[in-house]
This record gives sequence, C-alpha cells and structure tokens, in this order.
Amino acid sequence: MSVKGIGSVLVANRGEIVVRIVRTLRALGVRSIAVYADDDAGAPHVLAADTAYRVDSYLDADAIVAAAALARADAVHPGYGFLSEDPVLAWAVIEAGLLWVGPPPAAIETMGDKIRAKQTAAAAGVPVVPGTGRPGMGDEELVAAALDVGFPVLLKPAAGGGGKGMRRVAALEDLRSSITAARREAKNAFGDDTIFVERWVEHPRHIEVQVLADAHGNVVHLGERECSLQRRHQKIVEESPSPFVDDAMRAAMSQSALAVARSCGYVGAGTVEFIVPGDRPDEYYFMEMNTRLQVEHPVTETVTGIDLVEWQLRVTAGEPLPVVHDVRTAPAFPPPRTLPASIACRGHAVEARVYAEDPARGFLPASGTVAAVALPASLPDARQLPHVRVDAALVPGGTVGTRYDPMLAKVVTWGATREEALDRLRAALEETAVLGITTNVGYLVRLLGHPEVVAGHLDTGLVDRTLSELAAPEEADTRDAAVAALCALAAGLEPRGPVIDPWEVPDGWTVAGPRQWEVVLGHEGRAVTVGVQGRVADGANARVDDGPWLEVRAQDRGAGELALTIDGATGTWRTAARGNDVWVGHRGDTWRFSCGDHVRRGGGEPRRLAGPVTSPMPGVVVAVHVGVGEAVRAGQPLVAIEAMKMEHVVVAPVDGVVTELLVKPGQPVGLDQLLGHVEDAAGSPDVEGPHVEGPHVEGNC
Repeated sequence: MSVKGIGSVLVANRGEIVVRIVRTLRALGVRSIAVYADDDAGAPHVLAADTAYRVDSYLDADAIVAAAALARADAVHPGYGFLSEDPVLAWAVIEAGLLWVGPPPAAIETMGDKIRAKQTAAAAGVPVVPGTGRPGMGDEELVAAALDVGFPVLLKPAAGGGGKGMRRVAALEDLRSSITAARREAKNAFGDDTIFVERWVEHPRHIEVQVLADAHGNVVHLGERECSLQRRHQKIVEESPSPFVDDAMRAAMSQSALAVARSCGYVGAGTVEFIVPGDRPDEYYFMEMNTRLQVEHPVTETVTGIDLVEWQLRVTAGEPLPVVHDVRTAPAFPPPRTLPASIACRGHAVEARVYAEDPARGFLPASGTVAAVALPASLPDARQLPHVRVDAALVPGGTVGTRYDPMLAKVVTWGATREEALDRLRAALEETAVLGITTNVGYLVRLLGHPEVVAGHLDTGLVDRTLSELAAPEEADTRDAAVAALCALAAGLEPRGPVIDPWEVPDGWTVAGPRQWEVVLGHEGRAVTVGVQGRVADGANARVDDGPWLEVRAQDRGAGELALTIDGATGTWRTAARGNDVWVGHRGDTWRFSCGDHVRRGGGEPRRLAGPVTSPMPGVVVAVHVGVGEAVRAGQPLVAIEAMKMEHVVVAPVDGVVTELLVKPGQPVGLDQLLGHVEDAAGSPDVEGPHVEGPHVEGNC
C-alpha cells in the first residue's frame, strides 16, 4: 500500500481537511506533518499529525516550504482553501526540490484566472456563459460590457472562487457601487481586484464533474456531483449522482470536463464546474475549474470506492491510472482504498456542511468557544447509524473565530437510493450537536426534508426562497428547549451523595406542601420564565411564560445528555454550561439561555427604530460610507464589515441623520457591538431597549 518515493507529506492547511488527509497517510504508512498558526496550537489537526511546525500564517508560502524542508518532507499537500490554488506555493515547493501534490503550476495559473479559463475552455469546444472580460478592464468598460450583456448581470472576480466577490446586479443605477464592492472584496480575498461580467443565469443548477489525470496522458472522470443548494454562492449540500442529469447529459458533460482538463495539461484531482439554466435545461455552460481537492470530494469517494487523496499521491509519484469506465460494476461499501480496474458508481451519497453561522440572521458567521460536541460517528453501538461518514476537527474547548472559513464539519451518508441517503443524512444531522456556538445543523435537517429537495427540484436560489420558513425551529421546540434548560440547571443544582437534605433540593417543597418555583432565563434578547411544580427527576409540572402546564420528567444520562419526557413524548437532549450560558441541543437545533444579571428585552429581528446601530456579526470594519451629521435614508449603507472573507453591509434602520460614528476602517468589532447612532428625520431620541431583572431560582440561577 505504500507510495514509492513518498515517505512523508506536509499538509499546508488546518482543520478537518488535515485530519482527513492524515487518515489516508496513516493507512499508507506515510509520515504526516502539520503546520499551525499561533491561534491553532493544540488544535485537532496538530494533534492528528505525526509532527507539527509553527508558521506565522497559512498564507506564507516561504514559511510553509521552510517548515517542509526542516521536517524533511518529501511532498506538500495543500488541502483546499488558503494557497491550494495559488501557483506561488506550487512553484516554491517544486523549486525547493519537493513534490507538489497538485496540478502543474501552469495549469493552476490558467484555470485560476477565470477570464483565461473561459477562453481556454471555449477554445477546447466547451460551451461557456456569455459575457465579457479581459485583464485590466476599467470600471466604465465593465459598465459598457454589462449594458452589452443585458441586465441582470453577474460580476465575478477573475481570481479565487467560493463565491467571494460575486455580485448580482439587476439595474444600471446599482452597477457602479457593486463594481466598487466586488473589487474591494476580491482584493481582500485574493489580492487581485480584476473582475468581469457574465450573463445572469436564472434558476440555475450547479453541477460539477470530478476528474483525475496522471502524468502519462490518461484522464478519467468519476461522475458528477449536484451542488445547487447554496447560500451566498457557497455550497451547503452536495450529492452524487445528480437527480437531474440523464445519461445523455452525463456523457456530454463528462466529455467536456475531460476536454477542459486536457486543454491545460492537468495532472491530479480536479473539478470542472458547469451551470445549467433553469429555462434551458438541455444546455450547460462551463463556469470554472477548481485545481485542487474539493470540499465535497467524500460523496464521490463514497459512490465510487476510490480514495482521491491516495490517488493524488500516487499520481504525484508518477504512477499511471489503471482505469477504464464501467458504471455498472459496483464496489462494496465502505470504499476500498485502491483504484479498481473499472470506475463504478454505486448507490447515492449526500453531504451536508456544518457551518458556524446563524440561518436566522441570513447565514451571518458565528463565533465562540465549543462547549460540547456530539457527532453521529461517535454514537453508542445501540444507536449507531449505518453508512455515515463524518469529517471534522471539533473538540470541546476549541475556539471558532472569524479569521478562517466557518465550516466545522461534513456529514456524509450513503444509500442504495437517493431517498435512503437523504433519510440517513437527516437522521445523522439530528444526532449532531455543537454547543457553545450557533450552527446551521437544525436548518439543514429542515432543508433536507423540504418537498422540493426531496423531489430533486433544485436550483441555486432554492435556499434563499425557502429561508424564511426553514431558518428557525418551531415555537413549540423553543418552548421545550426552555424546559430542557431548566432540567439541565436543576441537575446541576440538585445535591448528590448518600444522604440528601430535602431542604437543599430545588423542588419548591415546603412544610405546607409543594409550590411553584421559577427560573427566568434570557433567550435572544428576551426574558423567558419557566415555572415548575415538583422535582423534574421524579416527575413534575412545568410551563413556559403563560403557556399550558406540561408533565415533565428528566433522566440525567451523564456526559451532558438528558432523556427528557414532555407530555408523554421522550427525546434526547444535549446540554452544556459555559460561563453564564446554558446551551441545549435537540434534533440538530441548539438554543442558548443566559443566566446573567440582566437580560435585554427585544426580538432577534433588526429594529426599525431610530437609535443604536449594531454589528450583526463579529468581524473587521472594511468601509464607513457616511459621516456624522449626514442625512441618510432607510436601507442606505452605513458600514461594511468583513468576516471569514465575506462582506456584510450594515444599513440605516430609518430615514434620519447620523448623530454618532464609533468605528473606522480596520477596526475589529464584536457581535452586537455598537457602531453608531441614527436619529430619525422627526428628531426622535435614541431608543434604548428595556431591561428586566433575572434570571433567578428563588432569587438566583
């Protein structure tokens, strides 16, 4: 199983992809080397590798090559993100006499520039999205190009990917400001502000083909992946095969993908991405080629039985691909590590990406410290789910900040049919809990159960169209979560030992009999009162605010797990306490309840009142668009904040006047940090949210 000539590999990345690559290296008997920045010392990817070296930045190519030389590595694997598609690192690795686990730098340069990539694909006879672009185009040239293409148009950076810097523009009056914002975001993300114009494709499907090429001229495809479920042009769910693609389109797309790979002299694993117009489903256009391993590569590995990381290494070592296509022969599950003589696609696989983000706030990035983690791969034997794969690097106590991409984990399931794979993925996500930070897991459970997703009627706008109905859990679930939080608090407050003083049990008991006791918790800016009669471990009555009384019983299973029965329905709840917060999780959703001295009353929706303007996410201020004393209209941009390479614009809540600005470009800000004040046009004073005392259990929580 060894790879000739490769005894050690440095992985120039962080997080779950490093852990995943190390898994294959270990299976091959290859020594693994990690790198880490100061804020990642002791991170899971560092502990997973055989050895690790500190670098100032994951974007410092010289430091990475120096670490590889110091560690006596034979090869460097870039993972994805960071410098994985930067020819600078590839050239530096090769010039240092090391093996580069990726395509030739010339291929990276050709496909990394989206303008050149389109030209190269078109020259190879592959259909491309209509549009205009060339290096060095000025703003007015872009305006003219947009007018020529016709609105709506899509502005795209020539460098990079992942949706960063992309802007849909529907009208001429918004074009120039969008060009400025797109250039700024592209420059910040990729160091290059070149952008170009494409026709906006209505209701498109995003379909990509995995290719693998060796240094002997052999190029094969490993089937397609459907990646149409996206937010902010970034994928959140991927599957293989596509429920849309028929045999004729599959054959045509695959041949186009092979033509693109051959056109740039590709070697290694790569992905050719296509877009299919919703109003012309028999057509497809080349979008771009990702010259690296994709985040969603596990779905291809799951249906083909091929370890793509292993074959990246074998191709790098000069081995030929011993493959021919035969989609009817099926490998066994779980996948073998060797490439079979024929590439087969068996069954269906679906992947969901777990992100630190808040769907209820439009998928804004979230941050915090992980208090507890529960993943389906670590369930007890009696509750183990079949055919589930989890790629993650999550541990309690780990910090999720805003410097890096917010993806935390990937959950992948396989089934003999698409329906079976989707059902398994929903079940796996319901067993997933990351407490201490806000994630999208509960939202993913609801998305995967949406009728259009179940039916396979997908397009890249589906997530936006359905967000309002899927973003947040049902009100009844939030009510039950408040009861679970109380049960978690009660478990922590109840005395333990062979002798228990009944006066120390927080059940409201008195000489005159049981009485109600209350806990006041803070949740999303409002006070939630949970009343209890009795002891929840023995069976009690509880109600939330002025709701109905519920029969409640809680069994503490240990390790932060509660078996909670509410009105006869029993479910598993995860709980964790951190500081003054109690987190509870159930069927993918999580809730945070505060136990601080004060709780700010008010909903999670942005206020449409004059007064304080706050940051909707932690990040860095990249632009301030107004000045003190300036008149503004509702919806006008005030401040732009960047987090995890994505930019969010904070707008004026009402027509009014800016009376105070408290931030400047380059300044870091936290979630809900005050940015300034806007006084409405009628001169209304600032509006402060009321405060309420709490929470307490007979005076304290």
